[in-house]
Amino acid sequence: MKRNSRLSLALHTLGHMAGNPDRMRTSAEIAAHAGTNPVVVKRVLGRLRAAGLLVAEKGHAGGWRLAHAPETITLADVYLALDERLAPEAETADPRCAVEHALEHRMAAVMEDAEKALVARLATMTIAEAREPVG
Repeated sequence: MKRNSRLSLALHTLGHMAGNPDRMRTSAEIAAHAGTNPVVVKRVLGRLRAAGLLVAEKGHAGGWRLAHAPETITLADVYLALDERLAPEAETADPRCAVEHALEHRMAAVMEDAEKALVARLATMTIAEAREPVG
């Protein structure tokens, strides 16, 4: 699942948090477990906090914890909080080339449909369900 490191980090972290949702975790602890830098953790989890998925508390006993029960946080919530997109924004096609313009327009429509289907599918699974063993 390493296609996108922000999404992977967020889902991995939230999956662990779902096991003990009231426990505070520091950025350093999360970073050490995920094998990344605490600054990266703060940046990613800050987006989740802004979306209302996490709570951050400062101080000696501070850290990060889930803002809601893991059974209510969907994978779509996480994906959208990170402003993820299946494909990058289309570049403006050269208006002098009708073929390029037509191809870009059609590909954008296909990618938009795929994006909607992906978000709809992610919305069917919660963090609590996602952390369960497969098989």
